[in-house]
Amino acid sequence: MSETILNYIGGEFRPAASKEVIAKLNPATGGILCEAARSGEKDVADAVNAAITAQKKWADTTPVERGEILRNIVILMRERKNEIAQAVHLETGKSMKEALGETGGAVEQGFFMAGEGRRFYGKTTTSAMAERTSMTIRQPVGVAGLIIAANTPIANVAWKVFPALICGNAAVLKPSEDSPMVADVFAEIAAAAGLPAGVLNVVHGFGAEAGAALVSHPGVDLISFTGSTATGKWIAKTSADRLAKVFLELGGKNPMIICDDADMDNAIKWTLLSAFSNAGQRCAAASRIIVFDSIYEKFRGQLMSAAKKLKVGTGDNDDFGPVINKRQLDNMISSVEAAKKDGAAILTGGARLTGADYSDGFFMAPTLLENASPSAEISRKELFGPIACLYRAKDFEAAMNLANDCDYGLTACIHTASVHRALEFTRRIQAGVANVNAGTYGSEPHMPFGGVKLSGNGLREPGTEALDVYTEIKNVNINSIPGLA
Repeated sequence: MSETILNYIGGEFRPAASKEVIAKLNPATGGILCEAARSGEKDVADAVNAAITAQKKWADTTPVERGEILRNIVILMRERKNEIAQAVHLETGKSMKEALGETGGAVEQGFFMAGEGRRFYGKTTTSAMAERTSMTIRQPVGVAGLIIAANTPIANVAWKVFPALICGNAAVLKPSEDSPMVADVFAEIAAAAGLPAGVLNVVHGFGAEAGAALVSHPGVDLISFTGSTATGKWIAKTSADRLAKVFLELGGKNPMIICDDADMDNAIKWTLLSAFSNAGQRCAAASRIIVFDSIYEKFRGQLMSAAKKLKVGTGDNDDFGPVINKRQLDNMISSVEAAKKDGAAILTGGARLTGADYSDGFFMAPTLLENASPSAEISRKELFGPIACLYRAKDFEAAMNLANDCDYGLTACIHTASVHRALEFTRRIQAGVANVNAGTYGSEPHMPFGGVKLSGNGLREPGTEALDVYTEIKNVNINSIPGLA
């Protein structure tokens, strides 16, 4: 493809003010897939101004009316699911099967949030004062700056754009420079569905340029960011100067505990999926596999055997595809090499895949390590790739201590036949999501997702909890006058 992806500002597709572009590479081949506008402060300012102009009128519509427009968007997304999935497939390298699954999830997210237009609940409560009625209502924050990652590009768009808009905000979306095509298709669909000009704006570009300008702009009332913890910290500090509202969904170093009473086949299946599906490019991926001593050798052998059988490629029969770019791939390889020098043993993988099937694409072999110290960098740093480490634990208590010995707290899972262990795990694990006998991932549109510690700042998307991100709560009190009744 030689297409140039333009910004979408105030209902118009336009190039960056500088006319500069960014080359987006196909992660499966290393060749140029398309070019995208390289936006700067001028482009971001134009987008924010367009959002400010459109927001008041959009907020004046009822939540039901907003929901009807969002529903129209989702219906068009469903009709054009193959087109969206093709963009996801090309930009990320995941198979069309996986891309269609992701697109279907984004559609369901859109339908759920459109439905919130008819469930835009506040609450009515009692008062200590006679003749007083007390209630709360939701009101929009204003202009929402939405900054997303490329790992699940259309799902990430849906998670932020739909709740932002149903709440009456106007939005400026800054997609990853690695997924401009998906955001472009979504913007075109939104316009075709009747979303008023300026309610959604899209600016492409690098995070340090377009993203930083969006975070710093005084006209942006809310920043919602999904990405690295380091960038999230910078956003929190920068936004604090003007007390802008901030939502942060950050990294994870998620544990999977395998107990001695686990169903071995089920545990192997979910470990493989959690560690390697989507090329490990999930903030919810399992990268720390904690196994009871008594079954460690058996589990290790079966997991290694299964991992070596995984197929890497972009076809529907492949288990996962390339990582998103060469920079990420190089970082993964250097991290594995550093771990090896520190005493970790590579059980399988550990290198870039080469040969005719992989051309110049960014393919990382499914990688398992053991003997890494819990304090080693590879045990504590999110790599965002198909890499997992195995650790031994004497018993449940040791496994819990190791699982919680982490700066992150996003997701976690335990495999056990004991309801007592399962319940104790869900109570004690320091994570925003706790799963039993499944994977470390698997969020649904109606359920909240987010983490504790360095994985987030306490708010949640999606679910109805997302409304708390994108609205302000107003307390309303009405005193009746009995003599005038």
